Amino acid sequence: QVQLVESGGGLVQAGGSLKLSCAASGRTFSSAMGWFRQAPGKEREFVAAISWSGGSTSLADSVKGRFTISRNNAENTVYLQMNSLKPEDTAVYYCAATVVSSGRLDSLPYQYWGQGTQVTVSS
Repeated sequence: QVQLVESGGGLVQAGGSLKLSCAASGRTFSSAMGWFRQAPGKEREFVAAISWSGGSTSLADSVKGRFTISRNNAENTVYLQMNSLKPEDTAVYYCAATVVSSGRLDSLPYQYWGQGTQVTVSS
């Protein structure tokens, strides 16, 4: 089993920044990692993903130019740097890991999920 624990969420004003972290433990493996979010009353949506090597990334159109995904494999940690935050970025953000090793980063099936961290952006 893989355990994923997110941290770094909080309340921030519009235009501000937050950096989310996702620490993986347990049966870690070489895999792509992703970030998703779910706002109240909405379906969960893809935000960003990164390959095992970190050489490939994918970002949703709504966050391109504002969010950056990165990882530190030595520390089994994935990060989501969020800048220029908007009220519509308010959501619970989830980290995810997949055992699938090939395919489009924005379309991979994810088997392991964290418990989520709340991000609230005030206007």
